[in-house]
Amino acid sequence: MPSPFLPSATAILALIFSLALFDQWRERRGGFQLIWAVGMLFYGIASGCEAVAAASGWNETLYRTWYLTGAVWTAGWLGLGTAFLLGRTRFGYTFALCLLLAGVFTLLTQRKFNYADSGTAPILYLIGALVLAAAVAIETYFQNERWPVLAAAAVVGATVLSLVLMLTVKLAPPGYALDPATGVPTGELFPGTIRLLTPFLNITGGLALGFGALFSAYVFMPKRRVLAYSLDPNQTGDQFLFNLLISPVAIVVNFVASLPGAVRALVARRLHSRVPATILIAIGGFLASGGDALNRFGVTNYFQVGKFLALIFLLVGFLVSVEAFREIRIPFTSVVLRGARRDREPAEDTVQLGERRVESA
Repeated sequence: MPSPFLPSATAILALIFSLALFDQWRERRGGFQLIWAVGMLFYGIASGCEAVAAASGWNETLYRTWYLTGAVWTAGWLGLGTAFLLGRTRFGYTFALCLLLAGVFTLLTQRKFNYADSGTAPILYLIGALVLAAAVAIETYFQNERWPVLAAAAVVGATVLSLVLMLTVKLAPPGYALDPATGVPTGELFPGTIRLLTPFLNITGGLALGFGALFSAYVFMPKRRVLAYSLDPNQTGDQFLFNLLISPVAIVVNFVASLPGAVRALVARRLHSRVPATILIAIGGFLASGGDALNRFGVTNYFQVGKFLALIFLLVGFLVSVEAFREIRIPFTSVVLRGARRDREPAEDTVQLGERRVESA
């Protein structure tokens, strides 16, 4: 039986983090803060289920709640918060790619594991992902800042669908399934219609959170451009498609080439807070997604440790970011632990990436 200590610590930290984000949203009304708060609330509830189960044993209610909030919802909502934060940029292309990959991997997951009672769900989920990915990409191309609304349609729609399916499914006794070696819960009792929503939301949200954080760091760090590219929609169609195809490679190469300058700026205390903050958030996002992926493949030994470490990186990253926490205080009180902070305005060359300017929240 796993110890309740680690999931309890994870649950408490996640719920405090969620309250802090709700408090910041109450003061500043940033939509991304509210969405992140909801995602972190799910994170805390799922870990809380694991803590209660470790102390007193699993039951069907805990098992259903754990699967919905942790395995299905958390990553999708955290990634959606990133989409709203970057809604004024062309990060929509990356979110569209995340949706596309989610649809493809959902279909491949069914091909590999052949979940029972999946029916036509893998094809329908793939079609939905393709349609939404195309819509997000088109809205981004026309510089329409409403593309995060389409991202929300994907995440909220999958969330509602998973809830409806969960309320209608019957589970075989005893109503939960555990890894016999580690005691960590697995999703094998659920039909494929529900289980396939986990790669759909985890890949969409986890990649959006991680890539969004790295994208944001790249925007705000002093850059050395080794490979040039432009996503200006006013260029000819063939030029745009060429630049769109090479942009992932160009961003990676330029990001790596810019790291030494970012380190020098950090030492000189001239680095925008979003750079170290979002790198930490990216690490946390990839750790969380990696732990979930290992769980899907039956590797559960490091599940609790991975969730705790992911939360620590996410928490520290958010605390460093001025966008998320302009001041740090005890939630819903006037007790300020750290006063109002302001970032230096990034130099113009740090925000011109063939993107529109990323504005502070």
